[in-house]
Amino acid sequence: MSDRPEMFEGVEEIWMDGEFVDFEDAQIHVLTHALHYGTGVFEGVRCYDTDQGPAIFRWEEHLDRLFNSAEVYDIDIPYTKAELDEATRELIDREGLDSGYIRPIAFYGYGPLGLNPKASPVQVALAVWPWGAYLGDEALEEGVDVAVSSWRKYSSSQIPTNAKTTGTYVNSVLASLEAKGNGYEEAIVLNKEGNVAEGPGENLFMVRDGEIHTTGLAESILDGITRRTVIELAKEMGYTVHDDATISRGELYTADELFFSGTAAEITPIRSVDDNEIGAGTKGPVTDEIQTRFFEVVEEGQPDEWFTPV
Repeated sequence: MSDRPEMFEGVEEIWMDGEFVDFEDAQIHVLTHALHYGTGVFEGVRCYDTDQGPAIFRWEEHLDRLFNSAEVYDIDIPYTKAELDEATRELIDREGLDSGYIRPIAFYGYGPLGLNPKASPVQVALAVWPWGAYLGDEALEEGVDVAVSSWRKYSSSQIPTNAKTTGTYVNSVLASLEAKGNGYEEAIVLNKEGNVAEGPGENLFMVRDGEIHTTGLAESILDGITRRTVIELAKEMGYTVHDDATISRGELYTADELFFSGTAAEITPIRSVDDNEIGAGTKGPVTDEIQTRFFEVVEEGQPDEWFTPV
């Protein structure tokens, strides 16, 4: 495969349906059910090169969410969490990675087409590759310019928002394409009520008068694991955290600070929304403290219960 994307250069193997296969051989049939109907669940996880050695960040929580997402869609994953854990750690070791991104995915495979997927087999794959800052290293320091998307986040009465599902991410793709097409680095998506939900692939935090606010689970957001981490760290640092907030669009423009959290984005400051400068238009002091503490945690590999050694 000569036209391999740069991010996958050097990746040798994929774990697929119980076997390690060559990268080029990790293929599926064009009539795979998930390709047509989006019937798959996945996770995004990071392995960090900590002071304790390579370790997967909050791996148990990610595996729990993968299996919970699968349960919502009646996807019976034919491997245990322990088996996926062992395969993932072996794959990281075989690839010789000290740090990187991990993508587990389970989906309905090649079988009869039609909306009922139950006659199709469930397939599972694991991939790992090196991946730096999702929005760029500069974004971690300088922040990003974002726009409120014209696309709304679906509600839990339409599609479960607590499941990380392949098909639903077309909503995020549309928001991201719109933002980038209009010259912004990322989007913010509102829910059906017109309140703030999250970014296309990130949760959102707002700082006002020294207190931290983040949209609650009832606002049509994914229960982000990095979001949980930020909440825990911020409380330990003495901040008042409102983790069940309703945030209006107008509040974004008058916030003291805004930042994204996510496995890929980590802790990324937001410097403007719809061309309205946030605070001083740079990474704010609260964001800086939380970001610094977050990276201290992943560098130290502590606390132990958050890290799974490779």
